[in-house]
Amino acid sequence: MIDTSVNVAGVVWKNPVTTASGTFGSGREFGEWVDLNRLGAVTVKGVADQPWKGNPAPRIAETYGGMLNSVGLQNPGVDYFIQEDIPFLRQFDTKIVVNLCGHTVEEYCAVAEKISEADVDLLELNISCPNVSAGGITFGTDPKMAEYVVQEVKKYTKKPLLVKLTPNVTDITEIARAVESGGADGISLINTLLGMRIDIRRRQPVLANKVGGFSGPAIKPVAVRMVYQVAKVTNLPIVGMGGISTWEDAIEFIMAGATAVAVGTANFTDPLATMRIVSGIESYMEKEGISSLDEIRGIIQ
Repeated sequence: MIDTSVNVAGVVWKNPVTTASGTFGSGREFGEWVDLNRLGAVTVKGVADQPWKGNPAPRIAETYGGMLNSVGLQNPGVDYFIQEDIPFLRQFDTKIVVNLCGHTVEEYCAVAEKISEADVDLLELNISCPNVSAGGITFGTDPKMAEYVVQEVKKYTKKPLLVKLTPNVTDITEIARAVESGGADGISLINTLLGMRIDIRRRQPVLANKVGGFSGPAIKPVAVRMVYQVAKVTNLPIVGMGGISTWEDAIEFIMAGATAVAVGTANFTDPLATMRIVSGIESYMEKEGISSLDEIRGIIQ
C-alpha cells in the first residue's frame, strides 16, 4: 500500500505534483486534457493587486532545451481571480496555490491582504519581480530586501506563505536563509534563469524585452543542485521546479530534498505531462516497495 500524500507548510496534498505558475493559467485551459482531481495542487498564474498588461510582443521564443519568455506576468488582477477562478477550481479535489506578484512592497501587501480572505490553500510569493521603488532591482536578489518583503507580507495574511526564489544569484542558500528568517512557511525553487536570443538576420533580439526567463529541460541540473543546497540549510518544505518533464525528474528533485514538485514548461509540449508524472510516481513507489515519499526525500548526502 503506497501513500503519495505530502505535507506542504501544514497543507496536505494527495500527491506531490502541482503546476508551475504561469504555465497552466487557472486550469481552465487544460481542462480538456487534465483531470484536475488527480493533481496534488494547482498553482495559478501570477495575481496582482490590479490588472497587469504585461510586456510587448514578441515575448515567447523557443530555444535549445527549453523556451524564453518575457510575458511580464500579464493578469486580470486579484478581484477577477477571486470572482471567476476560485469557484472554477473549487469544483475539483485539489489544493489551490496562488502566486502573488507586485512592483513594490505595498503592492505585494495589498494583494496578500485581499487574497487572504479568499478560499485558497497556500500563497506563493514571487520575489523575482522588479522592485520599482529601488530602481528595478529584483526583490529576490538581495537578502535584506527578500527578508523584508516576506516580513511585511506576513503581516497581511495568515495563509501559509511559500516564497519563490530566483536562481539569478551568487549564493541561493543566502536568499533561502533570509526568507526563512523573514517568516516564510516554505520555498519554491527555482524560477527561470535569465536568457537571451538574437535573430542574426534581423540583427535584433528575438524578444521585444531583449532578455527573458529561460525554462525547460536544460535548466534541470541547476534546479536540482539548488534544491539540494537549500534543503541542507533550511527546515522549510521545498516545492522543487525547473525542467521537470518526467516522473524520473520528479523523483530526482524529491531525492535532492523537495517535498513537492511543480511542472511548468512541459505543459506546453505535452498537456498530459502532469498526469504522466503522477502515474509514474505511483508506479515507481509500488515497484520499489516505497510506502511513503518520506523514505526517499533528501536521501542524497
